[in-house]
Amino acid sequence: MATAPKTTSFSELRTLLKSKRFSPIYILHGEEGYYIDELLKDFTELIPEADRDFNLYTFYAPEVDMDTVMDACRRYPMMSDFQVVILKEAQAVNQSTLDRLHLYAQQPTPSTILVVCGRGAKIKSKEFIAQAMTHGGTMFESNKLKEGSANGIISNFIKEKGLNIEPKGLSMICDYVGTDLSRIYNEVDKLTVALPQGSMITPEVIERHIGISKDYNNFELVNALASKNAKSAFTIIDHFRKDPKNNPFVVTLSMIWNYFSNLLILLYSKDKSEPALCAALGRKGNWLPTDYKIGMRQYNAWQLIEILRVIRRTDASSKGIGSRMDPYDLLHDMIYHILTAQGRI
Repeated sequence: MATAPKTTSFSELRTLLKSKRFSPIYILHGEEGYYIDELLKDFTELIPEADRDFNLYTFYAPEVDMDTVMDACRRYPMMSDFQVVILKEAQAVNQSTLDRLHLYAQQPTPSTILVVCGRGAKIKSKEFIAQAMTHGGTMFESNKLKEGSANGIISNFIKEKGLNIEPKGLSMICDYVGTDLSRIYNEVDKLTVALPQGSMITPEVIERHIGISKDYNNFELVNALASKNAKSAFTIIDHFRKDPKNNPFVVTLSMIWNYFSNLLILLYSKDKSEPALCAALGRKGNWLPTDYKIGMRQYNAWQLIEILRVIRRTDASSKGIGSRMDPYDLLHDMIYHILTAQGRI
């Protein structure tokens, strides 16, 4: 009878590897590739560089027969207590192919660590996973970062590096990077290399080292819409039009939609205390960003419903539904409608 999968978190798994508490089989799979890449580095580094020709095997599932993988797993390490066998791109083969590994998983070799990776998707397997978990295997599912979670991830990473960041700077990075973890860590690493310990990351620092404009970005655009500052909003849109590569239309539209849909949630929240409003948005902490406080004074619920309809219509038009206008012309018209919304629906 199969046991429930023994799943673990990224940090727990890294801690176990550092303390050399190994499972015979690891299954690493999921949409977010960053965590899997980092774990593969950890597994590779279990074998000293001088011994990797003898005790580290790397295979690619679409290019290798599973019998070859099992033969490697059944070998004994040379002058070492264990060997590591890594099977990459397991998500790219069908279930029947991968399930052949269940023959090995029924009786894994004690001196072998088998790592099966599905980067970007879950692997397709029933028998192999069931046998692996029954015989002491460990599973890690790498999930995509959810919208709104990037702030906490970036903030924690910056603190780990011995730096501090201003709220506007944090919003600028989140806006620019989105939910791509690899980009998040790469951009933050630029700052940790350039700045001494204890430094404060300001918008000016971000503009200098990452290249994000401190004046023309989605964060400032949302602020302008929150306060109904038409001059600032249209100036930012004109800047975006001149530099579409670094200011993609779809990201801007998503940011504006998120802001106004969240604003509607806040207006309908019965408890208007900051902790309750933060909770309503799924935010940690008790501090509500200033743009939401301003927006709650500037817009009523009927206006927000009209605005959300305008944003959806703009999204459809940008995909060629009923319009062939340039996306930035659509954005310009949408901003005008937002700033002049009367709440007529």
